[in-house]
Amino acid sequence: MLKGFKEFVLRGNVIDLAVAVVIGAAFSAIVTQIVDNLVNPLVGLVFNADDLTSALQVQVGNATFGFGAIIAAIINFVAVAAVIYFVLVLPMNRFNERRAAKAGVASDEPLPSEQELLLQIRDLLAKDQAR
Repeated sequence: MLKGFKEFVLRGNVIDLAVAVVIGAAFSAIVTQIVDNLVNPLVGLVFNADDLTSALQVQVGNATFGFGAIIAAIINFVAVAAVIYFVLVLPMNRFNERRAAKAGVASDEPLPSEQELLLQIRDLLAKDQAR
């Protein structure tokens, strides 16, 4: 039972996922602070509010709809996604492409379809029977 758990934990995907979650949380904290302390006040100035979360509020009866808070959450999400993509994903993809190119792996060449493979097998069998 412990051997199976050890194999599961040491599997590359689990470790990569754990690292991604930790780094994502760290970037999320940084971007949240930037959005809360820089973007929200700037946008709040435009809408004459304390910050974006208190801007664009619509009162209908007893209900208050905070469209500014929704926009702030969207800005936060896009900022976190952009940072993670440009700081982690893009460099890692380029690194993997360079490593594959060094190893001589041609990733751009499409593999033959099943039909093409079957036709090649048929032609080889026909050639062998003709001998």
